[in-house]
Amino acid sequence: MLEVSNLVKRFNRIPAVDGVSFTISGGEILGYLGPNGAGKSTTVKMLVGLIEPTEGRILFHGKDVHENRIEFQRRMGYVPEEPHLYPHLTGREYLQLVGRLRGIGRRVLEPRIDEMLRLFSLWEDRYSPLSSYSKGMRQKILLSAALLHDPDVLILDEPFSGLDVNTALVLRALLRALADEGKMILYSSHMLEVVEKVCSSVVILRDGRVVADGAIDRLRDLMQQPSLEGVFTQLTEQEDPARVVKDILAAMRA
Repeated sequence: MLEVSNLVKRFNRIPAVDGVSFTISGGEILGYLGPNGAGKSTTVKMLVGLIEPTEGRILFHGKDVHENRIEFQRRMGYVPEEPHLYPHLTGREYLQLVGRLRGIGRRVLEPRIDEMLRLFSLWEDRYSPLSSYSKGMRQKILLSAALLHDPDVLILDEPFSGLDVNTALVLRALLRALADEGKMILYSSHMLEVVEKVCSSVVILRDGRVVADGAIDRLRDLMQQPSLEGVFTQLTEQEDPARVVKDILAAMRA
């Protein structure tokens, strides 16, 4: 189990994340939602160790990850929102670098990389520099790198960004298959329709605080909304899209 307890992150005394708590059990895909600036990416960066929390704890199987960050990271796969890659490396070289940093032996790593490149339709471009890759191709490399070491925990920040329809369908099925194997998956996204299809439960943030946490079906019933989008709009106090469109059209023609 991955447990986040009263997590706080302040920047210049202003809380970006304010008392966030949730748990992810084995076999669960938890959707992590919120409007821009709600604290999603800040939470993700604390989970993966890119920034330190101001307060709170992150526990993995009951142990504080800050007491042994390296051990937790060995068991974690991470797909960031922005694909910051080494542009002069080829796709294959990047996966070799990640695999070696993960401590995967060459005899295991090399065939595993080849399979990933083939299955993600990157084989023909395996020797091309990453600078020549499209956004979708870079996303596939990030996904491959996150999966190379068969992690127990997957932390995904907008993993479908830039993917073509076929790859997105494969990834949806893959996430469900990984959950069926007992993996713990945090899926942070703005794509509510995908979250509704992939995740069984969600956490919704507003201004750094949790405003909803539970099964999607239960939240829909509780809020008397037909979809997750309706729940999200109501809880995060988003403006009515139809009214915003009307105002934009009026501004265009003023």
